[in-house]
Amino acid sequence: MVDTARGCVLLLDGTPDRRRGVLPNPTAHAIAGANPRRFLAAGAVDVVQLPAVEGPQSALAYLQHAAAVPGPLLVWVTGRLMIPARRGGELHLALPGSTPATVRYTGLPWAWLLRTLQAHAGPVLVLADLEADPASRPHVESGAHSGELSQGVPLFGVVHPVPPVAAREAGPYTRALLEALQTGDPRAGAVLDASALHQRALLGAGLGAETLPLQWGVPGPVLANVAAAARPRPRPRPRPRPAAAPAPAPVPHPAPVQQPAARAVSVAPAPAPAEEQVPPQDDLLPVILAAAHAGRHNEAAAMAAAGEQQALRRHGPDSPEAGLWVEVRADLARMAGDHARAAELWMTAAGVRLGRSGPADEEALAAVKRAHYCWQHSGDGALRLAPALLALWERIPGGEGAAEHIRTRLQEAEESWPGVAR
Repeated sequence: MVDTARGCVLLLDGTPDRRRGVLPNPTAHAIAGANPRRFLAAGAVDVVQLPAVEGPQSALAYLQHAAAVPGPLLVWVTGRLMIPARRGGELHLALPGSTPATVRYTGLPWAWLLRTLQAHAGPVLVLADLEADPASRPHVESGAHSGELSQGVPLFGVVHPVPPVAAREAGPYTRALLEALQTGDPRAGAVLDASALHQRALLGAGLGAETLPLQWGVPGPVLANVAAAARPRPRPRPRPRPAAAPAPAPVPHPAPVQQPAARAVSVAPAPAPAEEQVPPQDDLLPVILAAAHAGRHNEAAAMAAAGEQQALRRHGPDSPEAGLWVEVRADLARMAGDHARAAELWMTAAGVRLGRSGPADEEALAAVKRAHYCWQHSGDGALRLAPALLALWERIPGGEGAAEHIRTRLQEAEESWPGVAR
């Protein structure tokens, strides 16, 4: 690890629903279950989990304790942002029992969190997977664009609208981020670049336009690269001793002979060392995403195709590295508005994951769900893609509802157009 000082990971769950009791929400539960201790670039790490802390003063005390640790500090925040119904305007992180009417007294003011982390002596990073109700959404957007949401504290994450039904699984951004952290970067050093990791998670999550990305500040050495930690250290090779040079033999002086006419001899130059034609994956992903957001979709797709070809040559067609590029291309197609192509690519990615890890793989299920979302928006291509998507859902435990939805669409199409085959 880069820093031998003691560090701290603080998991702060701002879930307002009392019915959850002391259980964290699914996103917070996934983070806690991923052994976040190994993600911190420190020799020794404390992990403090606050799944259902009662009251803002208690939450503040934990924050102050974590900020007093001298080494790297990673604060992972999940849950809901609110503003008070009366005298609103100040964002709060909801805590158990918080409502818009009570959050002024029961929630943690976001400014308290930032002010506490500003006093931390070592490197700090906030990773956030949050939701905002309609009243607080304008304040979140304003603070994200102006920088008031971070106030100099490095902050990376996303803010979603409040879903109509409480989610049963971790958010897609957190799942993609955890996968990236658990994989690491074999080509990087001991510390991961939080900005590149964030962009990689955004691409892997397949987020919709209603999700607000957060990215402020440049954190120091906070996130450990698990791939570098697992990399074996090369042993020094012994240097051979030079052999004694033999005495030069006397050079004979032959009699002059008739020399033949000189002939031109073609000498082929030594082959030049192979050069890397495509940048490493984590260097390429932010460039691709920037091009896609700027509307240069063909350019982004071409770079992604080049990255995929590099992964195919290095790792093979069935490798996780090649599969990641299929998912990148799928999300680029969605961003370009080609939902039919996006659905096809997500189905390809899901099939590979199912074949490699089986139906229990959460990322396989996530890929099928993204394929289903794109299929619903694929217009005229929906009927053509429906049988393949149906076959995927039939392989997923608990996928009966989604499969029935597809069968209903096919039946409706047959009734409207009798010549349409399933």
